[in-house]
Amino acid sequence: MFSFANPEYLYLLLLLPVVAILYRLAQNAKAKKIAKFGRAQVVKQLMPEQSRYKPWIRLGVELAIVATIVVMLARPRGAAQQTDTTLKGIEVMICLDVSNSMNSACANDMPEVSRLQRSKQVLEKLINRLTGNKVGLIVFAGNAYMQMPLTGDAQSAKMYLNNISTDIAPTQGTAIGAAINMACQCFSQNPHTVKNIIVITDGENFEDDATSAANEAQKNGIAVNAVGIGSVNGAPVVDANSQVLTDESGNPAISKLNEQGAMEIAKSGKGQYVNGASNSAVDDLQEQLMKLSKADLENVTYSQESELFPVFAWIAFMLIIGELFIINRKNPWLKRYNFFTKKTQKK
Repeated sequence: MFSFANPEYLYLLLLLPVVAILYRLAQNAKAKKIAKFGRAQVVKQLMPEQSRYKPWIRLGVELAIVATIVVMLARPRGAAQQTDTTLKGIEVMICLDVSNSMNSACANDMPEVSRLQRSKQVLEKLINRLTGNKVGLIVFAGNAYMQMPLTGDAQSAKMYLNNISTDIAPTQGTAIGAAINMACQCFSQNPHTVKNIIVITDGENFEDDATSAANEAQKNGIAVNAVGIGSVNGAPVVDANSQVLTDESGNPAISKLNEQGAMEIAKSGKGQYVNGASNSAVDDLQEQLMKLSKADLENVTYSQESELFPVFAWIAFMLIIGELFIINRKNPWLKRYNFFTKKTQKK
């Protein structure tokens, strides 16, 4: 099947007959001017080298060049061919903390950037680099919630990130262990696929035993990495409307990055701890993941149409070269032949 990627350019072909008609009118006007000097047969004898047919041949070649270029612009495509390929990579489940403490400032020197905003920045860059692998997303606060199952579509993963806020968790708290357990259940059943969990949190865990969950995951061959987000010096806890929350005594609630707790989670899960405030956070995570061996994820069948642009490009090139050798004078070796006029013999 023959198709075009940009068929709207083909309308330019309608200009070709218009050009041919205009050329014909110009030739008629030229003939009338020549006729003013005398009879046509006499004037022709004054221009014996002038070819009668070559200007039309040259016009035909030039119109063919233009037509070929127009077809090139329309990007012709040949028949689609099915291709089977096997995707190789790893499976990564990301567990993102969306508790109220994630609304606090990520660092004291950047109070305008919250921990959740910084987490999204790190995740977006990481997902871009995980193209070709499968990524899933779980959010957690007082409980864990599936946000996006494993997918190889990086664009979809980034779309989910845009809709995440601390308001999507109905129960507040920080249940890291529940998020790790849910992530373990979301991986495929393929025993050969390398599986990895990335927990992004400020490390304040009040709901369950995250280190035990990470240890259980690594026993099943699933490494658990931790990304610590926040300031070890602490920052006021605010809600989604930037209102400072208070404790039972009425004092501003302060949230500190529990870096030691995040490190223990990574250690129990045989993974790596990364400080999310570091400029090399994404590079460190990518380096850790790229060390893992890649296995077959799935077989994909897709159709791809062959581009015929080069074929028409070569045709246009050859026509341009040929047009350079067409001159309006007669060829010396063809002078003695008359292909279009029948000679009559004298009796």
